[in-house]
Amino acid sequence: MSDIEKRAITRRGFLKAAGATAASTVVESAHAITKDLRDSANGPAPLGPGAVPFVLHVNGVPHSISIEPRMTLAEALRDTLGLTGTKVVCDRGSCSACTVWVDKVPTLACMTLAIDVGMRNITTIEGIGNADHLHPVQAAFVKHDALQCGFCTPGMVMSCAALLERNPNPSLDDVKHAISGNLCRCGTYPKVFAATLEVAQDRKALSRPVSTSNGKDA
Repeated sequence: MSDIEKRAITRRGFLKAAGATAASTVVESAHAITKDLRDSANGPAPLGPGAVPFVLHVNGVPHSISIEPRMTLAEALRDTLGLTGTKVVCDRGSCSACTVWVDKVPTLACMTLAIDVGMRNITTIEGIGNADHLHPVQAAFVKHDALQCGFCTPGMVMSCAALLERNPNPSLDDVKHAISGNLCRCGTYPKVFAATLEVAQDRKALSRPVSTSNGKDA
């Protein structure tokens, strides 16, 4: 290349040529992406199981619903049946806010596929009490102010109530163990302990034989 030809290649000319090449590459890539999207839209439908009819037994009532096999029990309860008392907080099985009972056993609804429940009975927070007739554990939580933000409360109540179902006279360590998977970011654990133990004590007092006036048991 002669000196004249070298001088003819200016900085501005080089930048123009490089820009034109880059623009051409971008346009070609855009055309390729558009073609791929068009082919995908016109192609066969994705394969996979769709929604299936299913009967979910919740709080003593059978519900005929249609669910996808991938739907979790928490999603079925909240989104399909409208039972929003069951909370989804971590959605990873690490906080236990979504605790429900499956045949009286505390279960993480966010980690359980609804279709895997089968014919077993599900009990949610709505099934153990309501505003007019609180479960004793719910009433004790209110009395002891064992709740603040409320996200963990339904799962915490379900765990404590399940403990009292299987162990009517728990120790403090029993209560701690029962809610060891329930996370409360507000830190109301001491009040949860007190509320649960009070319910146990009240039930124990009610179960004692009533004494007659002559000092003998009735």
